[in-house]
Amino acid sequence: MKLFRQADVYAPEPLGINDVLVAGGKIIKIAKDLSPFLDLDIEVIDVNQSLLVPGFVDSLVHITGGGGEGGFATRTPEMKIEEAIAGGVTTIIGVLGTDSITRSLENLLAKTYALEEQGISVFCYTGSYHIPAVTITESVTKDIMLINKFIGIGEVAIADHRSSQITVQELARLTSEARVAGMLANKAGIVSIHVGDEPSGLSILHQVTEQTDIPITQFYPTHINRTSNLLSQGIKFAQAGGFLDFTTSTNEQILASGEVKAAQALAMCLDKGINVSQLTMSSDGNASLPVFDEQGALIDLQVGEVKSLHLSFVEAVTEFDVPIDTALTTITKSPANILKLQNKGRIQQGYDADINLLNKSTLAVSSVYAKGIKMT
Repeated sequence: MKLFRQADVYAPEPLGINDVLVAGGKIIKIAKDLSPFLDLDIEVIDVNQSLLVPGFVDSLVHITGGGGEGGFATRTPEMKIEEAIAGGVTTIIGVLGTDSITRSLENLLAKTYALEEQGISVFCYTGSYHIPAVTITESVTKDIMLINKFIGIGEVAIADHRSSQITVQELARLTSEARVAGMLANKAGIVSIHVGDEPSGLSILHQVTEQTDIPITQFYPTHINRTSNLLSQGIKFAQAGGFLDFTTSTNEQILASGEVKAAQALAMCLDKGINVSQLTMSSDGNASLPVFDEQGALIDLQVGEVKSLHLSFVEAVTEFDVPIDTALTTITKSPANILKLQNKGRIQQGYDADINLLNKSTLAVSSVYAKGIKMT
């Protein structure tokens, strides 16, 4: 048992100064004063007025590495658990990307189980950029229904020269399979959509929802801050009821080419009246950050970092005046709700004891607890 004493709690909504009692990996009680529990054999953690917030939920990480667009030497490394913990991330969704040959689903599942054994919570998607979808059971529906860790399919690539140039009918069929599997297994059955920088942007998603009865919320498009044009399309997509995800890993060269900072994109969407429940940020950690010339040739490649999720949260608060609780929601409650991750993303009785302690002045991560166990 652990008792966090006199913490400034954000659940992510601000709850004020509270004690938080943790036992068996769960949050047992939240109250103004839990001093009677001090008589028990209990570990007391003096929070010293730090912010106590939910562990971060990173909805897109290439945990087995990615890249390879410039040949085998440009393959990026697997994520280490230390990289997640350094950024306060206690729940991760693992994905494949361009390479679904040397980065297999079997490898993705094995890495998922390995990270779980090390203490954090990990889920993953079946499939990859390409269609027909790679699967383990030879069926998207069976993968999602019968393999516990699979919560949907992705990243399915659109508007990108690396994609399979999927048609409206193919995407509708794939989405239907994921949706039905999710319903039957009580999972999100979400379709994670990788959106490239081609002008077509999100148009195919609108076509699917207009031509079928598939709801717009079955799609979870990411990299929406890739260009100002795509961001404008994203705002219209959200106004129609859809979800948007902004990528926090970037570099100066990519920003110079037209990408909008994730924190800035978040602030812009909030200013447009988009509900924060529709907005998330993710790191795209351990993905390659490729830069292509006008002929599509790779000219530079760097590696995404999971810690960028926390840095963008801080940037949203300190540079773009997003309230702390709102910025927190995009990396805790919103992704957990969109992905139907039970007991994640909140400081609430009965939820998993995934807890970050943040410096009240700088918002730096000072301590991380995953399912009640101190990780750093």
